[in-house]
Amino acid sequence: MPQILKNAREQLLSISQQLNCLGLNRGTSGNVSVRASGEAGLPGFLITPSGMAVEKMTPTDMVWMDFAGNAEGGRQPSSEWRFHLDILQHKPEANAVIHTHSMFATTLSTLRLDIPAFHYMIALAGGDSIRCAPYALFGSQQLSDKALLALQDRKACLLANHGMIAIGETLEKALNITQEVETLCEQYLCALQVGKPFILSQQEMLEVQEKFKGYGAWKNSAKVKSNS
Repeated sequence: MPQILKNAREQLLSISQQLNCLGLNRGTSGNVSVRASGEAGLPGFLITPSGMAVEKMTPTDMVWMDFAGNAEGGRQPSSEWRFHLDILQHKPEANAVIHTHSMFATTLSTLRLDIPAFHYMIALAGGDSIRCAPYALFGSQQLSDKALLALQDRKACLLANHGMIAIGETLEKALNITQEVETLCEQYLCALQVGKPFILSQQEMLEVQEKFKGYGAWKNSAKVKSNS
C-alpha cells in the first residue's frame, strides 16, 4: 500500500475518533471522507465504513471509492457516500467532508431554518448565512443534490431533521469548521430562547469576510510595531 494512502487512512481514523471524543458524533452516527488516490493511482477518496462504531475501527476499515461509485475493501462504505462523492467531485477546493449528528446542529436542523448572521463568525462557513438543506431520505441521491445546493459558496450547511455537513481543504480544517458551526448553533439556540437576535447587515458581513482573508495567516516580512 502506498505510504500516502496509508497515512490518509490513519488520519481519517484519527479525525473520526476526535469527533467522538468532542461529542460531535456518538456511536455509529456521522461519517468522514478525505480525497485520496487509490493504490493504482486513480482519483477517489477514503470514507468511513457503514454501521461501525469508531472505537472498533482500524485504518484498514476505511473504504476507498472512485468517482464512479465503486468501492474497494472488506467493508461497506458509509450509507452517505453519495454526498461525499458529489461534494468532492463538484467542489475541487474541498479535500475533506465531515458529517455529524451533533446535538445543537441537529436540533436546529429540525426547525428547517437557515442560520442568519447573528454572529460575525458565520462568515467562517463562507457567507452571510448557514443554509439548511430541505429534508430528503438519508443516503439518497436526492439528499446529495440538496446538500450540494445548500453548500454553494459555503463550507457548511445543515440537513433538515438530520445534522450538519462541513468541508475543508484538509481534515483538520473541516474539523475546525465543524466545531465552530456546532458552537454557533448552540449560541443561536440560546439567543432564540431570549428573543430575536439582531442580524448583521450584508455590508458588515462583507467586511468580516474581507478581514478573514488573512485570518490565521503568517505575518509578512514587514516589521510589526510594538506597543512596548
